[in-house]
Amino acid sequence: MTETVVPPQVEPAPKRLFIKTYGCQMNVYDSERMADVLRPLGYAPTETVEDADFVILNTCHIREKAAEKVYSELGKLRMLKEEKAQNGRGAMTIAVAGCVAQAEGEEIMKRQPAVDLVVGPQAYHQLPELLTRTARARGERIGADFAPDDKFDALPKTRGVDGVTAFLTVQEGCDKFCTFCVVPYTRGAEWSRPVAAVVAEARELAARGVREVTLLGQNVNAYDGVGADGAPSSLARLAFELAAIPGLDRIRYTTSHPNDFTDDLIAAHRDLPQLMPYLHLPVQSGSDRILRLMNRKHGRQKYFDLIDRIREARPDLALSGDFIVGFPGETDRDFDDTMDLVRRVGYASAFSFMYSPRPGTPAATMAAQVPDEVSRARLHALQALLTEQQVAFNASQAGRVLPVLFERKGRHGRQAIGRSPYLQSVHVEDADHLIGRVVPVRILKGQQNSLTGELIAEGHVSTPGAEPVRARGAA
Repeated sequence: MTETVVPPQVEPAPKRLFIKTYGCQMNVYDSERMADVLRPLGYAPTETVEDADFVILNTCHIREKAAEKVYSELGKLRMLKEEKAQNGRGAMTIAVAGCVAQAEGEEIMKRQPAVDLVVGPQAYHQLPELLTRTARARGERIGADFAPDDKFDALPKTRGVDGVTAFLTVQEGCDKFCTFCVVPYTRGAEWSRPVAAVVAEARELAARGVREVTLLGQNVNAYDGVGADGAPSSLARLAFELAAIPGLDRIRYTTSHPNDFTDDLIAAHRDLPQLMPYLHLPVQSGSDRILRLMNRKHGRQKYFDLIDRIREARPDLALSGDFIVGFPGETDRDFDDTMDLVRRVGYASAFSFMYSPRPGTPAATMAAQVPDEVSRARLHALQALLTEQQVAFNASQAGRVLPVLFERKGRHGRQAIGRSPYLQSVHVEDADHLIGRVVPVRILKGQQNSLTGELIAEGHVSTPGAEPVRARGAA
């Protein structure tokens, strides 16, 4: 009798995916979802670009010289791609995704032959199809000419999250057309995901151990996704829906626009414990004249009044913001108005930048462009004030007991690192067994960028309410 020998099945080696993410939290979310889309094709993530079979640069067009940075990175990748091919280490596919891809896709393909495909932010769900076509012929470019709902409908329902916090995109695009901003041209018009779709994704995240979600949108508080009753929902109503999900203990959202802040969202900050008392609310400038030139459609008084109303509802609320200095036509008086606004409001943290022109935006061709040396001096002064406020805010937490969500192990021994309700990083010794839990921590010391704390008996958590940084109104 002849015995048939069946050779053992050899599992194919996984293909390696490396994604470099530039810019905002929404790009972080998009990068995670690109990895989800490619996982069924056998792509596993790698931390080392030299090991990658597929490299994606997920780009942002907001910051200064964004395109130049991408081209510099592509030059390095071209040399790596050629070296791998010459040494017989396999082929490397290179893709450019995100907002630079949308704005400069054709130019990218012309300038850098090493790029195999370009995909805009509304079309990354088509990466598997693009990869198949690129294997036959280089040069695909897919832009944002697809409806966002097509993208979200096509994404895998299960996300490859690894951790206790996660980003969750609920709104995309912008209709504000600030004169300095490219987002309306690269992300398209405002669009909101249906409530049911957001809740379903949040439930799946909670089932995988996520305890905190950050809702993302270019103008997230303009959210108006369709609810179960067929009517548009608000961000506040969505927050209440998400708060009912078991295991989901914390909700944050970013980025907000002052013109879209509704009464029910203010009330949600008062009534919904899961909604963290930390708000990112960009103002960009403290000068009414510059705000008009920016087409922000609000003035400093409206901003003051709004903050007062929110803090009346939630007295412990900590505020973050965005500021641009050196906008075309900005005078010393305009800059003084910005410094005055910062002093009167008080910020727990903030992001500040020198204005830099974005091709295709109205501000790029405005008269009276501010010299770099003037903008740089103003930025230095503004950042010094913002740093002073951030240090004072962190120092004010010493002696308080705050609920901390532990996220990961620290660098030393059994140290663990978590987040306070105000998004501060909190370092605690002998706490690595508490990752994934919200635990009371006594704050011992506040540094510029973090807090140091110690564990106390569970069950003793102070309600955050020591009025950390208060708006002082317009008076």
